[in-house]
Amino acid sequence: MKLRGYLTTAVIGTGLIVLDPVQRTVIAGLASLFPAKRVAILTRWERFLARFILGSARVLGGARIPPAPTVPGHAGVLVLMNHQSVLDIPLVVAALRPHHPRIVTRARYARGKPLISHMVRLYQYPVVESGATGREGLKKIREAARESPVPLVIYPEGHRTPDGQIGHWQEGGLRMILGARKWSVYLFVVDGFWRSAKLSDFIANVSTIDGSALVLGPFESPERGAEMEAFITDMRARMQSGLATLRGSAPAA
Repeated sequence: MKLRGYLTTAVIGTGLIVLDPVQRTVIAGLASLFPAKRVAILTRWERFLARFILGSARVLGGARIPPAPTVPGHAGVLVLMNHQSVLDIPLVVAALRPHHPRIVTRARYARGKPLISHMVRLYQYPVVESGATGREGLKKIREAARESPVPLVIYPEGHRTPDGQIGHWQEGGLRMILGARKWSVYLFVVDGFWRSAKLSDFIANVSTIDGSALVLGPFESPERGAEMEAFITDMRARMQSGLATLRGSAPAA
């Protein structure tokens, strides 16, 4: 029902516009005034935003979104998540405990998006360009990964697939992240959201969302300087197996 989709989108969009100056002044100000509590302040704020977005989708849109499974949210944790919908970021934020993540984000979200663009800067999200990321961009991703005091999240596919299956992984950024330090790697696998891949799809299909999620891991990443190919291949295969489990066609690896 598109009416519910329009209503949900209008409420979320209005909320982001209204909350943008709050984030720019109150939240950013508190994080600056109390640097020792910066992570805690930003975590509470981002979790509030995730609850607002997911709650709107549930209550107004009629989406069936179960409580998120818990993913350990500490420094040295890397979360690989499949990319299905516009709800992927609030879903992973809701899952991580106790700290907020840094999320590898496309550059187009760093400009002109109410609240979101400022969040990219405030939370120091690593930014990548669309398509192949240049050497300088990959270097920045590696530096951000090495120094991050909070967990890191990346969507290795880079793009949402039309049927929710696991797409081809864009491995350049992932290789840089894995090579930056030792990680405890978790796979956060979701399903039931892929018909809401884009905003127009979300408006049309939010009431049909019947979501599910599972967490696989931890998996210890190879030592720095080691060959990453086998590990990346294994992670992708495990993510595919996790998705098959959610769809009822295979046991989790």
